[in-house]
Amino acid sequence: MADHQDERDLFAQRFAENLVKARRLVGLSQERLGLLAGLHRTEIGKLEYGERIPRIDSIVKLASVLEVSVDQLIGGVTWEAPKRAGERGRFVSNPPAETGTV
Repeated sequence: MADHQDERDLFAQRFAENLVKARRLVGLSQERLGLLAGLHRTEIGKLEYGERIPRIDSIVKLASVLEVSVDQLIGGVTWEAPKRAGERGRFVSNPPAETGTV
């Protein structure tokens, strides 16, 4: 169970880092970003602190408002599929590409 939580934490943290960078690049406050994306400012804060895994629709809304791709918001984490039956896949960290993340 701890491994699953670590994977969720990895994804949440990388998304948080990318979200903060993208928001700052366009000069929006958390409150303004939330308003434009249809999300509450506290949701933006939780996403930026890595306290919450974003929903797919939230990722799409945020990417649109920030004028970045979904890939740029989730960049730096990939899914490693299981190699054998009975194994679990997992999220793994990978270095951000020069042009692939915010």
